[in-house]
Amino acid sequence: MRRPAIHWEIAYTFTFLAGAAFAVAPRTDWPVYGGDPCSDRYSPLTQITPHNVGKLKLVWRVDFAEAGDPETNPLVIGKTLYVFTPSLKLIALNGATGRRLWTFDSGIPGSGPDRGLAYWTDGKHSRLLAGVMNYLYAIDPHSGKPVESFGEHGRIDLRQNLIGDQTQYYVSMTSPGMIYKNVIIVGFRTSEVKPAPPADIRAYDVRTGALRWAFHTIPHPGELGSITWPADAWRKSGSANNWAGFALDERRGIVYVPTGSAVDDFYGADRVGNDLFANTLLALDAATGRRLWHFQVVHHDIWDRDLPSPPVLVTVLHGGKKIDAVAQTTKQGYVYVFNRVTGEPLFPIEEVSYPPSDVPGEFASPTQPRPVAPEPFARQRLTEDLLTQRTPAAHAWAVQQLRGFRSEGQFMPFSVGKPTVVFPGFDGGAEWGGPAVDPVKGILYVNANDLAWTGMLIPNQTENDPGVIIYQTQCATCHGESRAGSPPAFPSLLHIEQRLTAAQIADVVRTGRGRMPPFANLDGPHLNALLGFLSGAESTEQTQGDKEASSTPLASVQTAASYRFTGYEKFLDPDGYPAIAPPWGTLNAIDLNTGKYLWKVPLGEYPELVAGGQKNTGSENYGGPVLTASGVLFIGATIYDHKFRAFDSGSGRILWETELPYAGIATPATYQIGGKQYVVIGTNNARNKKGPQGAAYVAFALP
Repeated sequence: MRRPAIHWEIAYTFTFLAGAAFAVAPRTDWPVYGGDPCSDRYSPLTQITPHNVGKLKLVWRVDFAEAGDPETNPLVIGKTLYVFTPSLKLIALNGATGRRLWTFDSGIPGSGPDRGLAYWTDGKHSRLLAGVMNYLYAIDPHSGKPVESFGEHGRIDLRQNLIGDQTQYYVSMTSPGMIYKNVIIVGFRTSEVKPAPPADIRAYDVRTGALRWAFHTIPHPGELGSITWPADAWRKSGSANNWAGFALDERRGIVYVPTGSAVDDFYGADRVGNDLFANTLLALDAATGRRLWHFQVVHHDIWDRDLPSPPVLVTVLHGGKKIDAVAQTTKQGYVYVFNRVTGEPLFPIEEVSYPPSDVPGEFASPTQPRPVAPEPFARQRLTEDLLTQRTPAAHAWAVQQLRGFRSEGQFMPFSVGKPTVVFPGFDGGAEWGGPAVDPVKGILYVNANDLAWTGMLIPNQTENDPGVIIYQTQCATCHGESRAGSPPAFPSLLHIEQRLTAAQIADVVRTGRGRMPPFANLDGPHLNALLGFLSGAESTEQTQGDKEASSTPLASVQTAASYRFTGYEKFLDPDGYPAIAPPWGTLNAIDLNTGKYLWKVPLGEYPELVAGGQKNTGSENYGGPVLTASGVLFIGATIYDHKFRAFDSGSGRILWETELPYAGIATPATYQIGGKQYVVIGTNNARNKKGPQGAAYVAFALP
């Protein structure tokens, strides 16, 4: 095993303030996504304690007559709370009462995650920077009106300044940008199949909307990293995007940028090489975009192992010295911890050898990095002893299924025609909620999904039916080769014509819904061909006018790849429960000073299993924790039990729990108004179609 190459630049002269110490009042609001530019999800408030948290009561609730999954971590400035509705309207609420103050409706049909927004002020002027699909708006926080001097009448189109035909791209800000001085640094979500843009990290002037700098995550010729891609990748490849958000060291002016995989996610024959800066933690000069150091956590990703959340900044005691560190959690269940200035790892990282791919044209990386410590916070290899014991029948079924899979642990390249186990699955270990950290003690708290999924490749055979081609290249990754999907995350499209009209299906394809992005590259004839395929009918006959109106040649929606992914398959037993032994979701406390675990507890339950006597199974969970200085750790996140819980940060013991109206699939926020501390969380049932659909924000406080 060899130690990985680390690239860094020391580009800073440190200056320290001399003279008397200044007393700073504890922060009482929640002015940044994740609580603070450090992204630590930590509040210095102490009114709610482990001793009185059990007395928390609901103080206000705001409901929406619409379904959706905005996943918003509220922003709280002074006495005002800012959030997105399920249809991506921005609203301002009185933080003490929930009374609506104003609504901003962009008029854009929006859906899907919109996890937060950013706030800027120079002391005289202020504005909210809010992403709605492919637009970034500057909004007056007092009136809810766009700031006309920003961009074009208050907004900029994030598809601009990207290489290629912007009309063919899906671009959406699922996580907010990071404010540094007078710029906002942004990334975006995009398609996971072609066409997808190269996902530059960009900074815009918060006053004017002018582009200030851009960093190419797919390097241009001559730039560092370009030799890890084919020569034309910067024009033909796409993604390597930051969709998860950022962390910022304000004093040093360093922004930390986690990136995701390049397209296509699961077959990389057209991007042979390590594909730097995909799947990389980047440290950039926030003023210029200049790279300071980087570490790639997955080489040549063919497993969709995006870095799922912003890293956290924390100071730890290491080797007898205090070190300013940055910690990054991953879908693999690893935690990487680096010196945030130099990029040197604080715990050893090994480059572990893995077998080559047996898929023609694919060249998997011969090694992948793995930290020696901390140990993974999710299980790493599925064996028969880890299969479900829920019932004898479920166990026997799981054993039979596993014997037909390839299950050899992390980073096993997919095979053709035989499912490979991905464990933890495509949606975890860690997910977009990210960890919380105690800045005083250096302890990291992270929730994890601990489920198994499977994936497989098949030959991309030539088809004559345009509808089949479009479905296979644009839809099958999520909804599967058979259209059965993997509910509830990826719904079945079988018999969809019995549930939706052709016009309704077309509207979903054009505008997106929930996790599904809009497909801007599918216009008239191609959209009609897809509708024909989904309904089981022949492709719709087109008029000559329709044919001429098509601006997208079929070649642009048909991949040139020889193989394609058959779809995400969650490993569930015949009753719909995970086919592996619990825990299926966990909450973990890790001491970043030592790399040792302090505790691990199950997170979440299935109410029907609890009724039958099976408790503490854990469950899928999305959304992160929030920690207070008093030692209370708040988290919702669980899909099926709709619980909002408070844990003792020192022991992992549950101190309080309450039933939410819907699942708390969001990261909470805590703040203080008029001497009273509040905790607020967004709720919805978009990921659990069995329950009533709806959405609400709910706030709690002591009597």
